[in-house]
Formats: sequence, C-alpha cells, structure tokens
Amino acid sequence: MLFRSSESLIQCVTEAMQSGANQYAHTNGLPLLRERLSEKMLGLYNTTIDPENEITITPGGTYAIFSAFSTIIQPGDEVIIFEPAYDSYIPNITFNGGVVVPIALTYPDYTIPWDLVEAAITKKTKAIVPVHFTGYMTDMHKLKKIAIKYNIPLVEDACQSILGSLRNKNAGTWGDFGSFSLH
Repeated sequence: MLFRSSESLIQCVTEAMQSGANQYAHTNGLPLLRERLSEKMLGLYNTTIDPENEITITPGGTYAIFSAFSTIIQPGDEVIIFEPAYDSYIPNITFNGGVVVPIALTYPDYTIPWDLVEAAITKKTKAIVPVHFTGYMTDMHKLKKIAIKYNIPLVEDACQSILGSLRNKNAGTWGDFGSFSLH
C-alpha cells in the first residue's frame, strides 16, 4: 500500500528545493552555524575563532576527537592519555595505528603525576590528550609548556569542562585541537 505525502510536506520540500536548499552541507558544517558558534565562543570565552578555518562541525565530540587523531597519528605513533579516560580514546588511537601510552591520574584528587609525563615522551610521541576530569581543569599551563618543549600537539577534550577556565584562558582553547559536546 502506498501512502500519500501530506500537502504541507510537499510544499515545504518544494520551497526548500526552489530556494537552493537541496545540496549537502559544506564539509566543515553550515557556514551560518559556524559563524554563530564563533560568536558564542567570543561571548562566552572572549576568544576569537575563525569560523571559516578553525571550526568544524561533527556529529558529536567523539567524532571530533577521532578526526583530530586521524590528522596527526600514523602507524606506530604514540599518544599519551590520562586515565581514567573517555572510552573512545583507545579505540580511536589504535584504529589509526597509534600506540596508547596511559598514565594514571593521582587519586584522590585526579591530578596528573607530572614526573611521569616527561618520562613517557619519546620520539614517537605525537599527541597528548589532557583530561579535565569531573569538570576540573588540569594544569594546562604546565602541560602546554611540556607540549611546546617537545613540539607535541595537545588534543583537548573539553566535554566535562564547558565554561571552565584556568588563568583567564578557557577550556578547549589551550590545545591544538579543542572539542566540545553540546549537552
């Protein structure tokens, strides 16, 4: 049995197609959405982000992190993560041929054991993934110094720290890649 589409749906589809809204979205996301997110970042974080070159819309934070890993990890490259970690990091890293180098956060305050970070860095280290566990920002100033010293990108997952800041610099803006999930 065939079902006839409603006249209002047919009219909406026809109007959309006639107005040119009949193509796939830009690879980085709809330009207007990227512009609005740039404005939101300026308003919330006082951070200027170029909507044309510095914002990519993904279907979620997990895919954004996967995309970041896919751009920098080659087979055999090492990625330092801090545990407990988001459960997508390890499969995303290994899918791209990377080797996970886990460092356990210090209990009970879940801080980074700084002596272990530099000890874990090798010539194969291609990324460090900071964690803002339970919404408290890690010492990104200290981590950024290490990343710069060794020329290692930071892939910053700011999901748990939206609107968090450290030294007047907001979560998601410290790394070379920043990922947010819209809750």
